[in-house]
Amino acid sequence: MEFEDFDFITSEAPARASEPADPLQRLKYLVDNTPAIIYSTVPSGDFKMTFVSANALNVLGYRPADMVADPNFWFDHIHPDDAPHIFSSLAQIFSEGEKAYEYRFRTVDGRYLWMHDQLRLIRDEQGAPLEVIGSLTDITDRKQMEETLLQAQNMASIGQLAAGVAHEINNPVGFVTSNISTLKSYADTLFELVEHSASAEQRSKADFDFMKEDTAALLRESMDGLRRVRDIVQALKDFSEAGDSQWQQTDLHEVLDGALHALAGELRVEVKVDKHYGKLPPLRGLPGQLNQVFRNLLLNAVQAIPGPGIIRIVTGADREAVHVRIQDNGTGIAPDNLGRIFDPFFTTKPVGSGTGLGLYLAYGTVSKHGGRINVISEPGKGSAFTVVLPLRYAEPR
Repeated sequence: MEFEDFDFITSEAPARASEPADPLQRLKYLVDNTPAIIYSTVPSGDFKMTFVSANALNVLGYRPADMVADPNFWFDHIHPDDAPHIFSSLAQIFSEGEKAYEYRFRTVDGRYLWMHDQLRLIRDEQGAPLEVIGSLTDITDRKQMEETLLQAQNMASIGQLAAGVAHEINNPVGFVTSNISTLKSYADTLFELVEHSASAEQRSKADFDFMKEDTAALLRESMDGLRRVRDIVQALKDFSEAGDSQWQQTDLHEVLDGALHALAGELRVEVKVDKHYGKLPPLRGLPGQLNQVFRNLLLNAVQAIPGPGIIRIVTGADREAVHVRIQDNGTGIAPDNLGRIFDPFFTTKPVGSGTGLGLYLAYGTVSKHGGRINVISEPGKGSAFTVVLPLRYAEPR
């Protein structure tokens, strides 16, 4: 039986014909339509369910009769990682009278919802356990918000650490780089003097030619190592600094073109950029940081293409968001690595070719704009990163 909306029954306002006039019917109506699933179980053994309110069908997808019929239903549908804690402490309800848990519960379609479960032990007049009653409330949205906030806090903490590390590294790298440059100049002068003043026998005995070539190689490798350290320091600074840009109306096509211009030196002749720009409305954002997002994505695309290839940039918008897809036909990403590509310092590039902060930084910036990054990839065929940015988003204060 279905009922329309109704007012509370009072002595001053007689019930309408659509209301459940019988108090028991009204109670059932309220229980079945409360946001929480109301249930009861036996107070021992497997805690078999003896009653489940009808709204379980809407929340979890199960018929209450099926939940009651299966003696192991509750235990069997708790997430395996959450079950041990519940099972080990459930007996405390007999001494404490109440317990509360937060755990994941499997729905009829195989998903897991976060539930808040409040249990209370009911005793009879002699004090013997009679039954356990409880309420299950879906808190999945709250848990996702908490996870987002925790991630934001972690990113802020890492940003502060990155700023400190970058500052501490920057000074010694600066003077070592200067010293290496001066040392190279001295070495060139000394080798030139020896070459003109020493005899052929002396040069041969000292293995002069090898020393000259090896010294030059060592200096080149040292300078290359310092360049890599500078790249890491710059990535750390980029991550930790908010940048000079302010929240403003932003033309993403201008941002993309700016990113491409900044990467002109990285784009090889055999890598073609194919732009398919749709009509985009202005977006409220931080253009400097968005530029950095697209620079990182484009640079990754370039580096993923070992030879001739193509990078396709496709933009578009709907009523809710703008979409920017950057697709390459490079080497692709192994399935085992897809879940880690946004982790800080994770990289699949050869040693010295990447800092592992580019995608992490991009993820943080897109999240700051209330958006998301989607990725699909197939080894040997390429990858596609799609940045989705909402059109209506209140910037953080």
